[in-house]
Amino acid sequence: MPLRSPPFRVARHLFLFPVAVSSPFSPPRRIQLACMSSLAASNPAEDGCGGVGVRAKRGRLRGLVFDMDGTLTVPVIDFGAMYRAVLGEEGYASYRAARASAGGVDILHHIESWAPPEQQRAYEIIAHFERQGLDRLQIMPGASELCRYLDSRQIRRGLITRNVNTAVDIFHQRFGMEFVPALSREFRPYKPDPAPLLHICSIWDVPPSEVMMIGDSLRDDVVCGKRAGAFTCLLDETGRYGSPDSYTDDIRPDFKVSSLSEVLSLLETHFDLMPEPQMT
Repeated sequence: MPLRSPPFRVARHLFLFPVAVSSPFSPPRRIQLACMSSLAASNPAEDGCGGVGVRAKRGRLRGLVFDMDGTLTVPVIDFGAMYRAVLGEEGYASYRAARASAGGVDILHHIESWAPPEQQRAYEIIAHFERQGLDRLQIMPGASELCRYLDSRQIRRGLITRNVNTAVDIFHQRFGMEFVPALSREFRPYKPDPAPLLHICSIWDVPPSEVMMIGDSLRDDVVCGKRAGAFTCLLDETGRYGSPDSYTDDIRPDFKVSSLSEVLSLLETHFDLMPEPQMT
């Protein structure tokens, strides 16, 4: 039986967060979907590889789990400036070099290796930048429409963010949409570890193979989803990740879109949406 940490208040629901989570499900059998491309989302008649009329086997989907910053909300935090403030110029240069190498370095894990006074200073700097971001918080175009669509189909939606729980509460209150469960940085271990996504699947009583993880980070969101055995969708608004041909297998998502609006078409084209059972 896994150890459990003290309960946190998340999204106005009380959950007990396990310190470590192992999957209660067997490894999923992956189906062959169309090639990863925003074309597959925007044009149902195309298979995403330039062909017309090619139909791939449809997957079963019971829930979607979203990243928050840069996915459900417009990116407003200057992460470069925040990392420089935490690490210093020399440390930031070393961090970027390590991040670009195989495996990379996770800044939150990096901070955890510091002495307590240095950790406290780093977290205070991060909190300062995050508070500034909350003042400029904006909903991502297409997010409200996608949530209404999911509600109409009775499809669950959850949230996993490396931001703090206060930011999640403000997001829910300001935009009038709720994601349950909503796991923040207070949940350990955080993305890209698959534990938070597996925890949500356990609460939903749904296998990861019938869930999709959607986010704007290859290393955090896509890797988290792939390690859990879920479908993955990369939101790349600006094309900063370049050609999918350059991705290694460990970070290659099942789908790539340039807007949340494309996700709706993606779902209708490639999946059978399975509604949440209604209580009688």
